[in-house]
Amino acid sequence: MAVTIKQLTYFRALAKYRNFGRAAEACHVSQPALSVQIKELELHLRGPVVERYARDVVLTPFGRQALVHAEKILGEAEMLEQAARWRSGLAGQLALGIIPTIAPYLLPSALAALRSKDISLDVQVTEGKTDRLISMLQSGTLDVAVMALPSEVEGLRDVPLFEDRFLLAGTHESVDALEAVAETLHPTILENHQLMLLEDGHCLTDQALDVCGRGNRQINLGASSLATLSRLVAAGFGFTLMPELAAPVEQAATPGIVLRRFAEPQPARQIGLVSRIGSGEEGWLSEIAEMLGQVGADLMAQSQDMIGE
Repeated sequence: MAVTIKQLTYFRALAKYRNFGRAAEACHVSQPALSVQIKELELHLRGPVVERYARDVVLTPFGRQALVHAEKILGEAEMLEQAARWRSGLAGQLALGIIPTIAPYLLPSALAALRSKDISLDVQVTEGKTDRLISMLQSGTLDVAVMALPSEVEGLRDVPLFEDRFLLAGTHESVDALEAVAETLHPTILENHQLMLLEDGHCLTDQALDVCGRGNRQINLGASSLATLSRLVAAGFGFTLMPELAAPVEQAATPGIVLRRFAEPQPARQIGLVSRIGSGEEGWLSEIAEMLGQVGADLMAQSQDMIGE
């Protein structure tokens, strides 16, 4: 009898949880059923893959090598299943990742657009920071992810969707004072002012530092969301860069903030769709990208109507 996908799946779970009971629970099977499959795997491979202890399981040296091959085989099998799901276009289940500085603003309209396109599409959404989403893409847990480009990761491809410009956000008093001394509003003018940013780990924070310069010693990192950041700025704790995508929602929720456009060339981030290279036919990816790109363009138009060009 050959090694089966089921055996490799159970083996991977056992290596992860290091306990037969927890691995069985994760695989939604009984512990005896999982144990039998592991024993059959070891019989076929002619050697133990784990060392069994009372409350722990440790991979044998051979087991560590076997796990590397098992991960590759399971990854290829998942890609095959994914290709089959998308063979006829958008159908089945879509595992979509999205970063927190995009999710609250793009997601409602994006989900509505996806579901109107194909009512049978089951969209599973994961919100997370860029590093986590990239890891999930690489492991096959996600089909695609919406994030700021470029991803710059080998094995992943970027599909641009729309440009999201940065706006200056502050109070009426602080923005008026800045405009009174500045001939033009340029991000570098903020180098000598209190700059409020999201906590470390958000790609938006790195982008803002690149735009404004990293020499500012008055940078405050700590807000966990753009909503929190908006309220801190409205309370007079400094300035921040607000993505245009978020502007209508955050200004409506926080009337105390004032938004201004920077002088040309306006700083911006490129929002795009990231997927694994070879993760299926080009058709479904292009279809999703077209829909999300149109949703983004519509949201940008709403922001421009509110703030002006």
